[in-house]
Parts: sequence; C-alpha cells; structure tokens
Amino acid sequence: MKKFLFCGYRDWSMFIYDNLHVKGSDEIKLAKNTEEMQEVLKSYEPDYIFFIGWSSILEKNMVDKYYCICLHPSPLPLYRGGSPIQHQIIRGESESAVTLFKMDEKIDHGPILFQKKFSLNGSLDEIFHRISMIGIEAVQNIINCASQGNLLQEEKQDNSKSSYYRRRKPHMSEIKISDFSNYTASQIYNKIRALQDPYPNAFIKCKDGSKLYIFGAKTND
Repeated sequence: MKKFLFCGYRDWSMFIYDNLHVKGSDEIKLAKNTEEMQEVLKSYEPDYIFFIGWSSILEKNMVDKYYCICLHPSPLPLYRGGSPIQHQIIRGESESAVTLFKMDEKIDHGPILFQKKFSLNGSLDEIFHRISMIGIEAVQNIINCASQGNLLQEEKQDNSKSSYYRRRKPHMSEIKISDFSNYTASQIYNKIRALQDPYPNAFIKCKDGSKLYIFGAKTND
C-alpha cells in the first residue's frame, strides 16, 4: 500500500487533485494549508508528498524526512524562484514547461522527475488550464509508478544553466507613462496579461493618486 499527500489550494491545483486516481488499497489525502498538512502528518505517514501550487517554503526537516515533490511551471533550471509564469511572459517567452522535481533544501533545485513543454500564448486562464492538464498527467504518472513499486527516475539539474527570479510585489504591476516610450505594444500587452486575476493587476497611477486597473488588452500585431 502506498500513501500520498497532496498539498495545494489554488484553483488550478485543486483541478489536478480532483482528477487523480489511486488504485486498490493505495490512498491519497489532501491538505490546503500548512496547518492542515501538519495535522494530517500527526497520524499519517505518506510515502510521497506533492506540493502543487504551494507558496510556503518547507523546513529542511520536511524534505529530509519525506519524499517531497513540487510542481514548478518553468523549464527548470530556468526561472527558479517566485512568480515564474509572470516573469516568463513579461520577458517575452513563448513557451514554458511543467516540471515536477524532488525537493531538497534549496529552492527549485532538486532532481527532475517529469518535464513537458506548453505554450504561453493566450490569457492566464488558458495558460493555467494547460498547466493543470499536464499536471494531471505528471502526478498520475508518478502515482502509478510508485504504486507499482518502481523507482522514480531522477535527472539532476544542470545548475550552470540556472536562473533565479524573486516573487513579484504589487507595486511592480504599475505601468508608467514612460513605459509607452520605452517598450513596444507587445511588451506592455504581455505585462498586462501576465498580471490578470488572481494576481495584482496592471495599473496606471493617475494625477490624484488613484489607480486605473487594466484587466485586458490587445495589439494590432
């Protein structure tokens, strides 16, 4: 019998959880926040813990004790760190990847278990739907492999090719008047669509200090 714990709370991660299947006597439990996870672990010893759309950093003793697997929406080792989708879109990337990796004490650093490319075109809703569909495939493959008693194939990341970005802050969503002279329409469009709900939306600060929020845009390209 294999035991799995799924930790996640975002809409797209819950879509993944709702579409997973375990067979026979295997089981999977859900935790939507750190408190729930700690409560589950008091009486449940999972063989694998999935962190899907999880924003809290784990303590070292967690990754030392359990086989922890994280989903990161970037072609690791590129775009390690926070706000990976936003950084990739704003920097003009047209393609990304869903990566599942075994977690260690460093951020987005452990060996890769699964990686599959997807398009960054379209709205954030469309992008996260693609992530969810690949996420279902990836997590289910790992569950099936583990349930059959097979070892997971681990591929070490090439740290010489790594890049790291910090989590974006709300004030970074501002579009300044000077941006219209410094950036192309496509670059400003990418910033706007990268910051659609549920993220801090793009905005223009007006002369009275109020903010005009921009939820969508299109270009004539």
